Amino acid sequence: MSAEPFAWDGGEVRPGETEHVRFPVSETYLGDPVETPVTVVCGERPGPTAFLTAAVHGDELNGVEVVREVAHDWNHADVHGTLVCLPVVNTQGFVSQERYLPVQDRDLNRAFPGSPDSTGAKRIAHRIYEQFLSQCDFGVDFHTSTRGRSNMFHVRADMNDEDVARLARAFGTNMIMDTDGSEGMLRRELSEAGVPTITVEMGEAHRFERHLIDHALAGVESVFGEYGVFPDREVRWPGWRTTVSGWEEKTWLRADVGGIVEVHADRGGLVHGGDRVCTITNPFKTEKTVVEAPFTGVVVGVLENPVVSPGNPLCHLASVEDDTRQAIEHARNGDGDPAGDVPAASE
Repeated sequence: MSAEPFAWDGGEVRPGETEHVRFPVSETYLGDPVETPVTVVCGERPGPTAFLTAAVHGDELNGVEVVREVAHDWNHADVHGTLVCLPVVNTQGFVSQERYLPVQDRDLNRAFPGSPDSTGAKRIAHRIYEQFLSQCDFGVDFHTSTRGRSNMFHVRADMNDEDVARLARAFGTNMIMDTDGSEGMLRRELSEAGVPTITVEMGEAHRFERHLIDHALAGVESVFGEYGVFPDREVRWPGWRTTVSGWEEKTWLRADVGGIVEVHADRGGLVHGGDRVCTITNPFKTEKTVVEAPFTGVVVGVLENPVVSPGNPLCHLASVEDDTRQAIEHARNGDGDPAGDVPAASE
């Protein structure tokens, strides 16, 4: 790790300099360039090269503001190493405010590391991966839930990879979801290539949620302290932490009937087995179905769109051990510092 220039196809940033570029990744039907905004901050002092990415899904906006504020509002005088900031990876999805790329509805987060002579999605992924991300030492990829749902503030990471686990813990969230991710995901492909990467999930699509953005900025600062990008910053302890594995299907509570939903539990809230999580009623409120928590756990994600049919997801619930439950209860009672999105459940 030395104070060296950061270069890509068509540009270079030398130590002590910052460059804002619009990097071409594709073309429109009219032959106009499709460009991804990139800010590269090259510190005067040696250190690691870190990347921050957001809006790989074009309608997931919370992370956009996180990356923009790090790139443009933070003081970079004491940066050790290089920051590579991509606030809008999926520019076509961002412009249309859609999750996927507009051509054939392709998911850019299943296209990495990409290929220069394959589909449009893989060509875009290849350009970004090869020119910027693969040159980094570690990175954080910001996401939100898909439309109609909302996620608590948490990290997703392959905790079997020691380098990834270090990064996940340094970010300082209450919850870490231990999963290696799907093939083609940015974090999985980079981690397997030796660039430890985590996903941060925070809130819902199509909006800025200021308290989550602030939590994420604190997480970035904590990571930069851990890796020496800002050597004087402290690594964040969230007050309590739990790591959850094997969470995908069995912890999603799903509707058995169709109707209109009232949710009684907040994202990040603690619910106990048997607590009422939500109620589904018909349009006349003459029929009512109460959905209860099958075990004690933390509400990772909740439904925001209040209409369902049978099989639709209602709530993502992750079980916790007794010591974690007690720590959460202490934090809720003001006896600890939750340092995260941990509102009390409203059951």
